[in-house]
Amino acid sequence: MNVDRRGRWLALGTALVGFACGGGGGGGTGPCTPGAATQLVKTSGDPAPWYFNNPLPAALSVTARDANNCPVPGVAVTWAPGSGGGGVTSPSTTNASGVATATDSIGSSSPQMVTATFAGLATPVTFTVTATAPPTSAAVTVNNNFFSPNAVVMQSGGTVTWTWSAGAVNHNVTYTSGPTPRPANTTTTSVNAPATFSSTISAVGTYGYACTNHPGMSGTVTVVH
Repeated sequence: MNVDRRGRWLALGTALVGFACGGGGGGGTGPCTPGAATQLVKTSGDPAPWYFNNPLPAALSVTARDANNCPVPGVAVTWAPGSGGGGVTSPSTTNASGVATATDSIGSSSPQMVTATFAGLATPVTFTVTATAPPTSAAVTVNNNFFSPNAVVMQSGGTVTWTWSAGAVNHNVTYTSGPTPRPANTTTTSVNAPATFSSTISAVGTYGYACTNHPGMSGTVTVVH
């Protein structure tokens, strides 16, 4: 009886190990041995809408897979902008995880179409990128211990204005990162409501700022073309 029970447990354990490892194909959760690439899939879908005549904040990304859905490294991927103009870096090669990326710059019309393909692929992958004109100004509310919103975007030459909400005390705006020279900070490190503070910024880039009196109270201003 004990021998028979032990045999059943060993068989069950072997089955579970085989299930967990996924075998040699791509259908399981474990590693697989890649064959020739037969498909490209979007790694993270179409990008969020952005602004005319500006590079996207995140790269476009595809994954090359074989017939068993196993990621394939070392595949040369060619990228090309279609309608909408703009430009994209090309080519790129899939990494150890089968992923290839490209930096895309949106043109002056929307939507923009970008294709990704490799030699022998029947149907390229197409990304659709939409764009609008960037805002010419931005507004941030200074609350107790947080900025709202804590990330804003505006066009070069625009003005961002911080407004202290009722009851907001002992806060400041101090730039911590970004292109130099950075904009001026608040003239005092302890500003109480009612108050406003503004920065007009021309240099393109992302500027980090914080209230130095409250750890974790921070935000960003991204300036685009």
